[in-house]
Amino acid sequence: MTTLINSSTKDENEFRAVRLKKLETLRERGIDPYPSGFQKTHTLSQIQHTYASLEAGQETTDNVRIAGRIASIRNSGMFIDLWDPYEKLQVFCHKNHLSEEQLELIKLLDLGDFIGVEGIVRRTPRGEITVNSEEITLLSKSLLPPPEKYHGLQDLETRYRQRYLDLIANPESRQTLRERSQIVSAIRDYLMKKEFLEVETPMLHVLAGGAAAKPFITHHNALDMDLYLRIAPELYLKRLIVGGLSEKVFEINRNFRNEGLSTRHNPEFTMIEIYEAYADGDKMMVLTENLVTAVAEKVFGKLQFNFGDNELNFAGPWARKPMLTLVKEATGIDFNQIHSLEEAKAAAQKTGVDVNQADSWGSVVEILFAEKVEHTLIQPTHVTEFPLDISPLAKPHPQNPRLTERFETYVNAWEIANGFSELADPLDQKSRFEAQVAAKARGNEESMPFDQDFITALEYGFPPTGGLGIGIDRLVMLLTNSSSIRDVIAFPTMRPKA
Repeated sequence: MTTLINSSTKDENEFRAVRLKKLETLRERGIDPYPSGFQKTHTLSQIQHTYASLEAGQETTDNVRIAGRIASIRNSGMFIDLWDPYEKLQVFCHKNHLSEEQLELIKLLDLGDFIGVEGIVRRTPRGEITVNSEEITLLSKSLLPPPEKYHGLQDLETRYRQRYLDLIANPESRQTLRERSQIVSAIRDYLMKKEFLEVETPMLHVLAGGAAAKPFITHHNALDMDLYLRIAPELYLKRLIVGGLSEKVFEINRNFRNEGLSTRHNPEFTMIEIYEAYADGDKMMVLTENLVTAVAEKVFGKLQFNFGDNELNFAGPWARKPMLTLVKEATGIDFNQIHSLEEAKAAAQKTGVDVNQADSWGSVVEILFAEKVEHTLIQPTHVTEFPLDISPLAKPHPQNPRLTERFETYVNAWEIANGFSELADPLDQKSRFEAQVAAKARGNEESMPFDQDFITALEYGFPPTGGLGIGIDRLVMLLTNSSSIRDVIAFPTMRPKA
């Protein structure tokens, strides 16, 4: 029996040389090793399903045409296992059914080749659905052997750099990426049934706004100007609300942030941002819960998920806790009673947390929250009432002007969502942008720029609006028990090999 092998570079070169010789032989015999197309009558899954009731030893008269990649070759080519993205099927190749020319072709086949097969369906005496091949067509000659099939492809570097090999070797990788697609489709379906309008906004921005992040910079030659890859679509989506395109809009968007890599961070990532006129932050929290639970039930049929050592329960309602309350519970410090940056830093230093880089009262609170609280938020929790000076796009809290109607949703100690009652006052927004510019001048590279056109848009009238952003990559990680963001992104960013 021939099995798939995991070869070293030297071995690969040797196998490639043998395969190149076979390729030359094929061409000498007038066989095109890379023809165009092949008309199938069934997928391998359809064959398995359609003929599932065949009894052992039973043969049909049904002629079918199937295609796939060769996963194994046994008994000198008498048995070939074909694999497609979803199923495996056995092909029987015997001199009673094939011409001499076809039997010679089989000798030139290798693991990883794509072939088309025409033949009759039967179930073998041992109980395996099989196609008795009457004609085999080479569809693509592979020049390198696929990874070893029994132990899968384990090397993470190879899995992420050469995702195609990971997908060939590891069924769980294929399943995770399929589930990602199903999750995105379920999100879109849920929102469209709620009468949200899907829209598209620019990915090249003149100003890198809408979030606190360091952007990637590119250059447009014809205009001779620098542009920024989108860090968030927020300000453009709000412009659509101003213009009255719809009272409910969303965009499933690719964002780019010039930040470090980790198991939860990739420089390009996918979010969904949602805006609804006449809604507020409270309604966005409910939308977050309803959307996630609807998607979980539709794709997986459950609301309880294991992630590592934790069992996560997405059944609502989710907990809601103010940020200052959580910080007080974790540190004993009541930041409601602290008013200056100096006092805040002094109090924080006593907890052993370094807050020297903090440039505002709110940023001290944020740092303490990240160090002392985040890791405790395992079950879905909305953290509410964020400080105003770290929330430049959120509406002020009506009872406390130092806070805002902003929340972040945490699961498994990760932020997965960020929502607001959106700031509608153009004069307040102008002063917030000015504060961001001042922070950038003090060295904060993630501060937002001053966006005069957005302020002008608000001056034409922006209705009370709720906004929400959900990180799709992290949500997929949680629902598929994937420990690294690289597992749920088909082609994650990697440092080039030397």
